[in-house]
Amino acid sequence: MPRKNNRRDEPTELDLERVRRGVAWIVSTPDGPWHVRSVTASAAVKQYRCPGCDHEIRPGVAHVVVWPADDRDGFRMGRVDDRRHWHTPCWNARARGRIR
Repeated sequence: MPRKNNRRDEPTELDLERVRRGVAWIVSTPDGPWHVRSVTASAAVKQYRCPGCDHEIRPGVAHVVVWPADDRDGFRMGRVDDRRHWHTPCWNARARGRIR
C-alpha cells in the first residue's frame, strides 16, 4: 500500500483565522527573523510601494506587512515604525534569499 502524503496543501483553520484577524507570525530568513502579517484585499485601503519590486501596491490588493522580529509592535524607541508593505510573491522570494 502506498504511503500517505502528510504534506499540507490546504491552510488549516488556524491559518485562516490568523489571516482574518491580521495576526502576525514570525518568519526566519537568511537575514534574521521578521514579523509578517497578511493584509486582505478588503483591508488594503492605502497605496504603498513594494521594496522588493519597487512597484505600487494599490488599494484593494492583498499583501503582507513586515517588520523586524525584535520590534514587537512595529515601533522602535518612539521613532517612525519600521514596517514595510510587500507584495506577497516579492516577500516570499526575498524570504528565500532570491532578491537583495
